[in-house]
Amino acid sequence: MSQYQILTVIAVFAFLYSLVASRLERTPISGALVYVICGLLCGPSLLGLVDLRVDDEAIKWLAELTLAVVLFSDSAGANLPVLRKFDRLPIRLLMIGLPLTIALGFGIGYFIFNDMNLFAIALLATMLAPTDAALGKAVVTNEDVPDAVREGLNVESGLNDGICVPVLLIFLALATTTVGGSETAAMVVTLPLQAIGIGALVGLLLAVLGGPALRVCSERGWVTGSWVQLPVIALALSCFGLAQWLGGSGFIASFVGGLVFGGITHKNKEEVLSGAERTGDVLSMMTWFSFGAVVVGPQFEHITWRVAVYAVLSLTVARMLPVLLCTLGMKVQLDTRLFIGWFGPRGLASIVFIVMVAARNLPENDVLIATVTWTIVLSIVAHGTSANLLARMYGRRVRDRGGEL
Repeated sequence: MSQYQILTVIAVFAFLYSLVASRLERTPISGALVYVICGLLCGPSLLGLVDLRVDDEAIKWLAELTLAVVLFSDSAGANLPVLRKFDRLPIRLLMIGLPLTIALGFGIGYFIFNDMNLFAIALLATMLAPTDAALGKAVVTNEDVPDAVREGLNVESGLNDGICVPVLLIFLALATTTVGGSETAAMVVTLPLQAIGIGALVGLLLAVLGGPALRVCSERGWVTGSWVQLPVIALALSCFGLAQWLGGSGFIASFVGGLVFGGITHKNKEEVLSGAERTGDVLSMMTWFSFGAVVVGPQFEHITWRVAVYAVLSLTVARMLPVLLCTLGMKVQLDTRLFIGWFGPRGLASIVFIVMVAARNLPENDVLIATVTWTIVLSIVAHGTSANLLARMYGRRVRDRGGEL
């Protein structure tokens, strides 16, 4: 199949969707759901207009770059004063909630997929642990939701995928039995520290250098017109690329870089970020369309009761119970804890993990890819259709009790 045919199909879809996008945003139907359905229709399982492989590097690159731009732009727009005031929430979600989610996901998988390799089950739990910044945008940008909750969810989704990358690589190496006992112990310690440390340092350094440079050049009139929006996109990709090049987590670098850049950029902040946000939206559209075309279609034959049950439990018990536990002792009401627990959508990071695992040809690949795929699809439907309604209901309850979380 010609690459130009694939390009044409995706470009025509993007054009047609853009004509009705604003109208669809006022409905309960999320953009991601439309993208996936249209991708499925154009994929090899139906019309056959787009034909790529799930382990194709192009899919991985597209998903990674999309996530990098989205993480940078979202974190750059974060409300830092609110985040500093309620920083305990994202810290608890990441330091306590995330490990509990992986552990609970493993426990559920152990009982449902009892014939599967233990490291493969651990892989599955890790692939579905990170939440998605793009799918969660409907909540974190909804002003009905209190700022503290929005910023907490934003930071959580921005950092948990980067934290999960080294964990995934460890389980992937163990599942393919490429390391010995002593190597495993060293890897468990060094990989997370290396990924997080290098990623955070790269993001901090490039933002500290790039932010003031953009400000000075803008003040001198060297950056005007459409050029105002390009540097942020380039800076986001620089953070991701350099961190990955040096062996760190590009996702951590993108999020930290955006957070620092947003903190030191005050003048015309919305203007310089608008280009990155729009670019992230376009890349997200292409990624979800490709996911529907390449990944979803072939997985219909792999739907089983075990896949369906795990998908449901992953989005409910494996997410909500850790959130309830890690927020114990905090002065937040039960509805706040349930709201945070429910809005843990799975998306771009899990797609990246699908491609990484598919390339290894594990014996459990069919089950892993099918389970992650249908969990993402269920998340798109469940979280996409409930976001605006539940946000309004929750926001009204908070206002009725005087703003108390």
